[in-house]
Amino acid sequence: MNRLMQGVSTSGRSAFRGLAWIGGAVAWAAAAALGAVMAVFFAAAMVVIALMASLMVTLAGAALRARRTVRARTGPEVIEAHRIGGHSWVAYGWDGQG
Repeated sequence: MNRLMQGVSTSGRSAFRGLAWIGGAVAWAAAAALGAVMAVFFAAAMVVIALMASLMVTLAGAALRARRTVRARTGPEVIEAHRIGGHSWVAYGWDGQG
């Protein structure tokens, strides 16, 4: 066994230690760049969600305002009628005022 180990240094240093350090630095840089891209994408997604939510709130407010302002006309030209079966109807309010 000693014959096999004669050419190998056993001091704990590897011949590829510098290459491993460079590989680690490249992996760290790639992870940092990917994290930055993902952060920008997440921020853009949050902006789009916020814009869509504000649009929905605006449209809901406009619909409620329109609902409050539109009222049924009640006057002498409007009558109320109820269907009592078949083609028969009973109308109210058409003969009350002249």
